[in-house]
Amino acid sequence: MKDLTKYRNIGIFAHVDAGKTTTTERILSLTGKIHKIGEVHDGEATTDFMDQERERGITIQSAATSAFWDDHRLNIIDTPGHVDFTIEVYRSLKVLDGGVGVFCGSGGVEPQSETNWRYANDSEVARIIFVNKLDRLGADFYRVVKQVREVLGAKPLVMTLPIGIEDDFTGVVDVLTRKAWVWDGSGDPEKYTIQDVPEDMVDLVEEYREELIETALEHDDDAMEKYLEGEEPDMDTIKACIRKGTNELDFFPTLCGSAFKNKGIQLVLNAVVDYLPNPTEVKPQPETDLEGVETGEYAIVDPAKPMRALAFKIMDDRFGALTFLRIYTGTLSKGSNVLNTATGKTERIGRIVEMHAESREELDSAQAGDIVAVLGMKNVKTGHTLCDPNNPATLEPMVFPAPVISMAVSPKDKSASEKLGVALGKMVSEDPSFHVNTDEESGETILQGMGELHLDIKVDILKRTHGVDVEVGKPQVAYRETITQSVEDSYTHKKQTGGSGQFGKIEYTIEPGEVGDGYAFESKVTGGNVPREFWPAIDKGFRECMEKGVLAGYPCIDVKVTLLDGAFHAVDSSAVAFELAARAAYRQSMVKAGPQLLEPIMKVDVFTPDANVGDVIGDLNRRRGMIKSQDAGPTGVRIKGDVPLSDMFGYIGDLRTQTSGRGQFSMEFSHYMPCPRNVADVIIKEAQERNAK
Repeated sequence: MKDLTKYRNIGIFAHVDAGKTTTTERILSLTGKIHKIGEVHDGEATTDFMDQERERGITIQSAATSAFWDDHRLNIIDTPGHVDFTIEVYRSLKVLDGGVGVFCGSGGVEPQSETNWRYANDSEVARIIFVNKLDRLGADFYRVVKQVREVLGAKPLVMTLPIGIEDDFTGVVDVLTRKAWVWDGSGDPEKYTIQDVPEDMVDLVEEYREELIETALEHDDDAMEKYLEGEEPDMDTIKACIRKGTNELDFFPTLCGSAFKNKGIQLVLNAVVDYLPNPTEVKPQPETDLEGVETGEYAIVDPAKPMRALAFKIMDDRFGALTFLRIYTGTLSKGSNVLNTATGKTERIGRIVEMHAESREELDSAQAGDIVAVLGMKNVKTGHTLCDPNNPATLEPMVFPAPVISMAVSPKDKSASEKLGVALGKMVSEDPSFHVNTDEESGETILQGMGELHLDIKVDILKRTHGVDVEVGKPQVAYRETITQSVEDSYTHKKQTGGSGQFGKIEYTIEPGEVGDGYAFESKVTGGNVPREFWPAIDKGFRECMEKGVLAGYPCIDVKVTLLDGAFHAVDSSAVAFELAARAAYRQSMVKAGPQLLEPIMKVDVFTPDANVGDVIGDLNRRRGMIKSQDAGPTGVRIKGDVPLSDMFGYIGDLRTQTSGRGQFSMEFSHYMPCPRNVADVIIKEAQERNAK
């Protein structure tokens, strides 16, 4: 039986280029998992094992690995920072117990840090903060602490202070123990000495220590009372209070260092062990029955209870499909059968492996609290629950945002066309934010994703990993259609073809629905003029037609259909007749209801040096952007605004030109807004020309 109090399931997350992967490399090196440290800029990081990651120096997939520190087992997931891959962060956070938020000492709290922090808040994940890159020009630990407070609305609990800064950064002071950890210049993480606090920092350390202890002791009334009477509690009591406050998300222990220079990582590992929760301390997942209704039961972490595991990632590699599982309760054994509650089918567990980035260790069984991968599962997708077939239950499923950008691809030759379908099938099961459709009229394959880089990487993976060469069309925006007026109408479907005919009459209203509701159907028929058994067919007829709007063929959203009355024939009426009536009614009435084209609006967050603010704002205005705020910081200005996605293509190139390569931006989907008439006319004309072909 494993001791779960010695487990820490943690994720490392941050803005792109804040040093997450480098931090993970140092942790693996210190814990003895790897012997040669791989650098991101050399393309040799252990957890960045995709070709695309090594070339671009960014993390795309979250990678899982295990390590040991101070007789504790750490299951670590290194997640991507780029906005197009936040889905990887989101699904990793859903299964983690704790996290390490990495912030750049000079960049501070950057746009993607905010998004990831928000995801972590939503998932109620306890975190510690690591302010990295204090050896860099412009680094300022105290400024980043202030930004955490002001921008994230979080309460940092400063645990270490830097000794020196930029080129003079030599080590850190542990505020709690009043000891300085000083490294020599060799870059060896083991070559440090523990000394007294430098004289010029004594007052500063005392000031931060007093604040730390007072904040921590708010979680223990007795200890606080003694402290106010002049008696300082022992170290174990203070640490227990910090742990309690961290796990309740009241504050976030904040440490500093330089992962690249191997300074400060030991204290981060100590903080993970001391302050982040073990699997038994985290709020248990609620269970639902197979219909999705909460049962009132919780998946309490206990190896003796019935098995419950959540599939949080699917990955295809040279050994076959890998399904990453977080086991919440019970034990998973090799050769046992498990029920997938999403498909209703049982699957046999073949090989269970423990991952270390790309290498693996075989296991005979795994238990509650473990994060493992299982080989060869056929029908499991991200968010599916696997459970004991004799005791079924579902864990809370994951919800993924809809894609906002699409691109047509076609294989270059016949041999590629056969491989394309197989490759895309694997890629869709790996990434729930990546969708593939076929355009029925043109026969083109349409890829849909979260941004230009997302689709760019997918095309690259098709070419390199799966050996499929494709021709790529220009990216397309996922427009939507809606209506602006209410229409009351009726339609009679009547057909006589010898023998029994078809008859169905419906009277209905079509009206604008609530924003965000999609499509809604309601029946107010009384007295049996339209028998209840035909209502689902009418609903189905309207629902399926909503996939194609009347203006440009884009899906129709936020529409409510109410069935008011109708008529049926005892012999000639059928579900098919009423479904056909609904389809014809849709075509008849939608054009009368003031159809309108909607476009996706993106929440854009741009960082620019002071000198280029005017150019950047002018450019965003030209792109029909609505500027919401400007915040001046020590190294530049952050501009936030809403901009239509259709005007954001190629923006990164323009921004770099305007700012001499120093500008950065991130964007995520915000909402749909009506298209201006001149823009809508162009889109509708293009759609009509496409359909005419």
